[in-house]
Amino acid sequence: MKSARKFFVGGNWKSNGTISSVKDLVFKVLNPAPINFSKVDVVVAPMAIHIPLVQSILRPEIQIAAQNASITGQGAYTGEISPEHFKDQAVPWIILGHSERRNFYGETDQIVAGKIKRTLGAGIQVIACIGENLKERESGVTTEVITRQLSAIKNSISDWRNVVIAYEPVWAIGTGVSANPNQAQEVHAEIRKWLHANAGDVAAKTTRVIYGGSVTDANSNELIGQPDIDGFLVGGASLKPGFISIVESCAKRT
Repeated sequence: MKSARKFFVGGNWKSNGTISSVKDLVFKVLNPAPINFSKVDVVVAPMAIHIPLVQSILRPEIQIAAQNASITGQGAYTGEISPEHFKDQAVPWIILGHSERRNFYGETDQIVAGKIKRTLGAGIQVIACIGENLKERESGVTTEVITRQLSAIKNSISDWRNVVIAYEPVWAIGTGVSANPNQAQEVHAEIRKWLHANAGDVAAKTTRVIYGGSVTDANSNELIGQPDIDGFLVGGASLKPGFISIVESCAKRT
């Protein structure tokens, strides 16, 4: 099944960077890198304030994502940026449902579903994040958590070709502790099983399911060898030269 799915690597820069450091990352790391784009899609997600700068200097083969969008449209919503605003700015991807949004800002499954519906309706593709916390992992309810999160967004998605699912175990995000390949594969296989049962055989075979959670150039080769892992959503390591090694670990797979 994996041969039908092109690898996907996203770099979530989170709330990091200055104009100077962003230019350094683009000009010194991303633009010169010898990436085989026929094998892997590469997307980076700068802070919203830096998106116009990155659009103006980044090589066109690398796509850009926003890190979040509001559930509202244009109007009296101070501080919010809607999917329609990002569409106007020609941003092709938005990350939604990240655990930091769920945990720090109280975004429920229903809020995430609403954001996904609005974003897809605006013609923007979605990187939809799901994952369990440490207590849920230790309690043995990982499958229940991820299927609940997937079920919540199901009715917001009419075409799974516009969605990449990012499995990010909360206990592995920013902790330096990554799920081992077997742990990651087990959950990815459950996601694939859910897709088959709830979105159909085509969606199960073609929807890309990527892993995020302390991914580095030291563990990406082993992780990407798993049959249901189609790439990565990378956090802190996406700000370093090792990000290119992570991309290459995907591009070298056949």
